[in-house]
Amino acid sequence: MQIDTSWLTRYPRELLEAVNKIALDLDLKVYIVGGAVRDGLLSREKARDLDLAVIEGGVDFAEKLALALRGTFVLLDSKEGVARVVWRGYDIDLAGFKDGVDSIEEDLLKRDFTVNAMALRFPSGLWQSVRSSLFDPAAGRVDLEHGIVRTVSGRTFNDDPLRLLRAYRLQATLGFTLDEVTEREIRDKVHLIERVAPERVSYELDLIMSSDRSCQALTGIRDAGLFKYIIPEIERGRGVEQPSGHHLDVMDHNMAALCAMEEIVRDPGKYFQEEKVIQKFLNRQGISSRLKWAAFFHDLGKPDVVQIRDKRITFYNHERFGADQVKVIGARLRWSRDKTFQISRLVGYHMWPFHLSNVRRKEGITTRACLRLVKTLGDDLPGLFMLAIADSLASQGPGRPV
Repeated sequence: MQIDTSWLTRYPRELLEAVNKIALDLDLKVYIVGGAVRDGLLSREKARDLDLAVIEGGVDFAEKLALALRGTFVLLDSKEGVARVVWRGYDIDLAGFKDGVDSIEEDLLKRDFTVNAMALRFPSGLWQSVRSSLFDPAAGRVDLEHGIVRTVSGRTFNDDPLRLLRAYRLQATLGFTLDEVTEREIRDKVHLIERVAPERVSYELDLIMSSDRSCQALTGIRDAGLFKYIIPEIERGRGVEQPSGHHLDVMDHNMAALCAMEEIVRDPGKYFQEEKVIQKFLNRQGISSRLKWAAFFHDLGKPDVVQIRDKRITFYNHERFGADQVKVIGARLRWSRDKTFQISRLVGYHMWPFHLSNVRRKEGITTRACLRLVKTLGDDLPGLFMLAIADSLASQGPGRPV
């Protein structure tokens, strides 16, 4: 199948020419594979990654490319022959064919999902509008057109259990639907995720949280049973009942708060009169993702403190316990100190706006009380009120205050 490859001009000409020259010098066929082909066919925005495959010598090719571009060479996997060149904000990954196979078709059939199992021969004259043959042994083009995430083979998750999460990441970032057979495979093999390094798990989760469909993806992850193995603290809220102001148990309430936060981030003007203030806050690097994490974790401490007092369900000091658990999770997922601190602080103080609201109704709020809140939260104050709104939207029980 011949397709237009003019989208490759999104990449710098200097990069494309360097790859071509090294390929000629080494007398190697080079193939563009994975996400670059997928996103090119989808006409998605300019990519910052480029995955290339050669029959052998991927590390050697990467070393020569780093030298030609004056980029940084990074050895990713010496055993599998995978290396990366970092150059001007681009990540160019080079790899030899998987398991020593002899053809690009065989290599593609060892990849994860059909939409990632397509390749193009790296042509010359890439700065022109050219056409090239698409290698597509797993019919990924059809799944791409129908918006489906489907495994290439029954070995997909056994070969790399991180793909259990990557399936949902593709669902979130592409807006696709998981194939039913693939969903069943995930549910049958969720336990394999324990074999994956925390850093890799964290990377996939952060990509999901940074997308516009984190609610959908994390709901799927919850339903598949993956949280039991990667964030068991969330699972502890399953079946923990709440007072009449809530219509969901603790676990599902946390999920509903995440979904509400995603809506707030998408359209803050719908919930706040001072939209410019909120939008300025949201312009901070990575803040939307952190807000969604805070919403997802805001009631994490409730199972630790739940009590029945005078026939009432109570969760006194749950915010403090939740903040401590965020620190544990942050360490496990290898979060930065700043990220862990910010999310933990939002969780630890998420009840403060509700307490002030109760005081206001009874006796009014003093200037001193407001200044104390401002001083404590500082630049994160808008985030705290966004979290309070998300919490409120996720609480729709008959006893909810009007």
